Amino acid sequence: MTTEAPSEPRSGSGPDGSAAASDPAADVRELRRFNRFYTNLIGALDYGRHLYTPFTLTEARVLYELVHQERVDAADLRASLSLDAGYLSRLLGKFEERELISRGRSEQDPRRQRITLTGGGREAAALLEERSQEAAGSLLRHLPAADRARLTDAMRTIRDLLGDDPAATGEASPAASPEVTLRTARPGDLGWMVERNAALYAAEYGFDLSYEALVARIVAEYAEGFDPRWDRTWIAELDGARAGAVMCVRDGRPGVARLRLLLVEPSARGHGVGRQLVDACIDFARDAGYAQMVLWTNSVLGAARRIYQRAGFELVSETPHHSFGQDLVGQDWRLSLRGADT
Repeated sequence: MTTEAPSEPRSGSGPDGSAAASDPAADVRELRRFNRFYTNLIGALDYGRHLYTPFTLTEARVLYELVHQERVDAADLRASLSLDAGYLSRLLGKFEERELISRGRSEQDPRRQRITLTGGGREAAALLEERSQEAAGSLLRHLPAADRARLTDAMRTIRDLLGDDPAATGEASPAASPEVTLRTARPGDLGWMVERNAALYAAEYGFDLSYEALVARIVAEYAEGFDPRWDRTWIAELDGARAGAVMCVRDGRPGVARLRLLLVEPSARGHGVGRQLVDACIDFARDAGYAQMVLWTNSVLGAARRIYQRAGFELVSETPHHSFGQDLVGQDWRLSLRGADT
């Protein structure tokens, strides 16, 4: 998921944006160059040659899936790992011979085969996990903390933009998902919003310092003119850490609220943070008596647009412009809070 756009401004240029137009052929070359680099680098994490285990990479992937999911059927393994049915059957047969797994009928569907790790299988998976962690740590150990943060943020961005689904890789399950909570702003939160907006949009969209200046002005105006009847800021927390934010403010036109500075941290994407923030903003505006809510965003921010569309916002207009060192396409969106426009 891309960074949620700060939803801006009332007129002129706004803070949502995209990277400058690129050459598709050059983009393909760069992607292939990265693939070659990473394929060579990932050899350092190869489960067979470098982790000194008897398992191939595919066998290790199967063990990983089995140890990270409570109930796994053979058909699920075949789909999640894109494996040939015959190849998977032979692999599971080898595991069964080595007493790493047991096989039986699924309780939900007797036609399906349930795969369960034995005690020995769990020990093998634990050894793989330990050595994989050690190998990955060796790649990161020489990097300063700031560079490690840049690297992990970049990797999350790649996964978000290319459609990675953590649930499909066994990295998260509904039972283990971190808890999202919303609260109103406290002292220090507004400064955090300025800092995170500036840092994220510089890193992900190349925005220059003029964007940080704009966000600082928006936040300062909010703090100086704050009226709890009409204005509100929410901070989303994921397991107690700040993960996102949004503002509802008076637009200046009678009965119109404006959604501003919607932000979701890269590490929090995929947990519904943006949706919950937008829903809180709409609920507050409706309860406060606003007739409409408006926002300004950028066309490239597809994840944010989908949130707005699901919430009922309608696209009103689009305008190309140049702001923050980038060529952008601004979008105005509107939501009626009374069932029909007034």
